[in-house]
Order: sequence, then C-alpha cells, then structure tokens
Amino acid sequence: MRISEYEVYQLGKEVAQGQTWASSAIIVKLTTSDGLVGYGEAVPTLRVQPVVASLHEVGRVYKGRDPFDLERNRWEWYKHDFYLSESFESTTALSAFDTACWDIVGKSLGAPLYKLLGGLFRDKIKVYANGWYSNCVTPEQWAERTKQVVQKGYKGLKFDVFGAYFNWIDDKGIKTAVERLKAVKEAAGDDVELMVEHHGRFNPNSAIAIAKALEPFDPLFVEEPVHPENVEGLAKYRESTSLRVALGERVLTKQHFVSLAKRDLLDFFQADITNIGGPTEAKKMAAIAEGFGVEMAFHNAFGPIQNAVTIQLDAAIPNFLIQESFYDFFPQWKRDLIGDSTPVVHGYYSVSNKAGVGVDVNEKVLEQLKVQGQEYFNPDEPVWVIGGTWKNR
Repeated sequence: MRISEYEVYQLGKEVAQGQTWASSAIIVKLTTSDGLVGYGEAVPTLRVQPVVASLHEVGRVYKGRDPFDLERNRWEWYKHDFYLSESFESTTALSAFDTACWDIVGKSLGAPLYKLLGGLFRDKIKVYANGWYSNCVTPEQWAERTKQVVQKGYKGLKFDVFGAYFNWIDDKGIKTAVERLKAVKEAAGDDVELMVEHHGRFNPNSAIAIAKALEPFDPLFVEEPVHPENVEGLAKYRESTSLRVALGERVLTKQHFVSLAKRDLLDFFQADITNIGGPTEAKKMAAIAEGFGVEMAFHNAFGPIQNAVTIQLDAAIPNFLIQESFYDFFPQWKRDLIGDSTPVVHGYYSVSNKAGVGVDVNEKVLEQLKVQGQEYFNPDEPVWVIGGTWKNR
C-alpha cells in the first residue's frame, strides 16, 4: 500500500469575495494505491495560506510512502524540514498527514483508533463547553447564557471574562471580570466545574493580580495565564498563586512540554493533536505527562476531524481529565461534514467504534464548502476571541 494522492481542502463560508469566515477549516484527504481514503485536519487561525502551502510541502514527502510507517514518515519530514520544531505551519501540516494515515491504518485493519492506541480505557468522555458565550458582556447576559448551556447537560464550562484587555489589566477590568465570573458561578450551581480562559495574553504582574481575585472561586483551572513564551513569568505566577494552571495549545514538541513539566509550571496539559504531530506524537506526550503526574485535557477548538480523533485518544489514555468541546457551538456546516455523528449527550461524548478516526466524511459537503483566499480578518476583534465579547462595560 502506498499513498498515491493527497488533496487539500480549504473550507468555509464566504463573507466577501476572496475572504472566508474565521471559523474556516483545512482538511487533508489521502488516497492509497488500493483505494482507501483517510482524512486529517490542520489549524487555520489566520494562517490559512501558509498552512496550505506547508501541507503541499509535507505532501511531497508523504506521497508514495506506506501510511503504516507512521514513525518513519514523521522522521522523514523532520529530516527535510529544518524548522519543524519551531514552525506551527510545519507541525500542523504534519499533524494533518499523520491523522489521515492513522485513519487509513484503522480502516485497513477494521479498527477504531483507540484499539490501536492501547485499547478502551473509558467509553464515555466527559466534556466541558467552549464557544458558548458569544456576545456576552453584562453579568446578566453571562448568567442567562450559562443557564441555557447547563440545561443541555454540561458539567463544565470554560470562558474568557476579560474583554478587550491585552497584556495589562486595571482594577476596573478585574472587577468587571469578577462580576462576570460570579454571575456564571451562581447561574451554573455547585455541580458545574468552571475554567477561566486567559488566552495567554497577560504580563505576569497583571496575571497575578487577576489570580488573587479568582482564588476564592477555586476554578478547576486557569488557562494560559501569561504570554506563552514568558516562561520565567509563568514561574513567577506559579509562586504567587494556588490556582491550577492548564496550557499546551501552543506547545509544538514533546521536548518543549518536558522543559515546562520539569519546572512544575503546569497542572494539566492541553496538547493539540492538530499541531503537535498528530496521534503519533499525542500518545507519546500523554505518556510523558503521566510520568510527571500531569493529566491531559486536549485542546480542541477547530473542526470535526480534530474533534473525532481527539475523542479516540481520550478513550485510550489513563491520565485523562476532561475534554474541551465546541461541537454544539460549531457552525452547522462543520457538523454536516460528518453527518452530525459526534453529539454531546448529557455532557459526554460516546466513543465511536467506526474504523479509523471514528467518523465518515460527507464528500458532497466537502466539495460544496471549498473556498479560496485569506481567512476573514476583523481588525476590531482577534480570531481567537469568542465573537462579540471583545468589549468592556
């Protein structure tokens, strides 16, 4: 068996000629010499064109190779790409090809990924909701939306209460954030775990000031409290608060994770399967994290293939904590792409037994969603913001 063809699909809904929604997706389709098809996903996040170009570079290495040679194929790309360890575009392109190869391997053997990654450790995956708080600004809006999401059965909520503050935050901003958090806490009740997203955008002193205000709420974790490259600032933060820290969506290699874990700079690891090298590297990272006593909460913010393969990893690893889910808050086309086949039911995913990554891709929808050009750019609100929240009272 050999990889005979690969295709790259930039997906989205056009909002203007040559521009797509920020909720776009990048899908890779691999076809083998005996007709098997596998799918992977890469990360857009305002990098669509560089990522697409990188996918074509990785494709030159993978085409003609055996998809079962997962480690060797990854190593071959590592040999050719001088900047793999430092390039998000390279790691996410590699992740897409690796995921698609795992999809092919599973289909060839008639097995879901979890059976190839250690077997079934759990058949239900506890999730927390993200993406649920669009256009929430006032505490009243936060409380009302919280009630709606909790009624869906979610037992965990993650959210960013800091509005348009970036790098620095004043007392007014902290007070507003606390009012929003208090509204969510009271509306959610004691049985719902809360996680406070910082999006890695504060300097250490501002993050520490925020932490002092958040400590009475005892969230399950705070996510990326300081700028991700500021390792010394993170160490300062850890010394200044008892809050539990989760991070990892911008960790590209297992070596990077080890450097953080050795200094005890995180409690939970949020590796992203679509930018660390796919399931091949994700399984290794989970094992290393287990050795450090760190639980896994994979980052999962993009599309339905990423979501499906992440569920398969969650099912197989022992040190699972909780899974991020945007699924109910996806644009409809993302759910249509896989026939709406990974629903969240009472706050849990069920683990699919379908061969490969666990979902079937609707190729008609795939073709209908093809777009070109740059991702939509809003100068007033970054693409990583949940829409309509980049405001202060």
